[in-house]
Amino acid sequence: METKPKTSRQLHPGWIAMMKELEASNAPELWELSPTEARILERQYAEQVSINTESLPLYSVENREIPGIAGTIPVRIYTPQAVNKDTPFPILVFFHGGGWVLCDLNTHDPICRHLCKQADCIVVSVDYRLAPEHKFPAAVEDVFAATQWVAQNASILGGDPTRIAVGGDSAGGNLSAVVTQLAKANGSPSLIFQLLLYPNIYIAPKFPSREVYGQGYLLTEKIIEWCNNHYLNSEADVFDHRASPGLAEDLSGLPPALIITAGFDPFVDEGEDYAKKLRNAGVEVEYTCYEDMIHGFIYIQGVTEGREKALVQSATALRRAFTK
Repeated sequence: METKPKTSRQLHPGWIAMMKELEASNAPELWELSPTEARILERQYAEQVSINTESLPLYSVENREIPGIAGTIPVRIYTPQAVNKDTPFPILVFFHGGGWVLCDLNTHDPICRHLCKQADCIVVSVDYRLAPEHKFPAAVEDVFAATQWVAQNASILGGDPTRIAVGGDSAGGNLSAVVTQLAKANGSPSLIFQLLLYPNIYIAPKFPSREVYGQGYLLTEKIIEWCNNHYLNSEADVFDHRASPGLAEDLSGLPPALIITAGFDPFVDEGEDYAKKLRNAGVEVEYTCYEDMIHGFIYIQGVTEGREKALVQSATALRRAFTK
């Protein structure tokens, strides 16, 4: 497995060590597995790291099902402190990553706990339908329906309907960007912020980072292709802005954004490109590239200090947006 940097950037030693361990373990390649087999591996990892969440006690963590277009949608609602009707909490609606095929409420529980506690906000994590059982646009339909439900029921949750943000990592960042565009087109709900963590903004872009970092840095081009093939129905979906939000013609009027990318991520160029497009459209954007990190660094615990720094930056940006 190649781990030497292909640019002037220097990969963090923690990732070099981790990937050498993976290479020595002879673990199966994700793209060689069925979705069911890949999900088993994801659950095993989530169980291994879940013990770390015990240091982040919250006032309440509740699993619930809410109405969606194709049935109910499971959500997990994190509340940082006792609810006071006179001082409702802001709300972050969170969408997990996993290439629209993998992950669930449990895999991203640590991230949601961190953001709930550090940003002092309610977090509603959405367990949207996964591909290939439910192909595009099922995930889009679920996350938008969930965001609408949160806006309509914010006061019941102890939240403030005027202070709702969306956010997610990787495919969840993609879905977050899509939701802001749909909310704008629909005229509701009113969203005040978007948190995009190493998002994949285009299904099939022609950016150099896809080739430069598409092998040897955990997320590979073959994995990306595996996810896309499971998610999409046909080649036509590639050009749908609900799959590739960077293709939307008009990005004006969208909520302010924090976009975080990783220097050794195949998606780094498109994250930066979307930040530029948003700025050119008059949207307030904070953009940060963690140059020595790889894709998924906020999701993967215990390797580097970059994860904690990015979570603090995300929570700080949320707090700032919620108090404006």
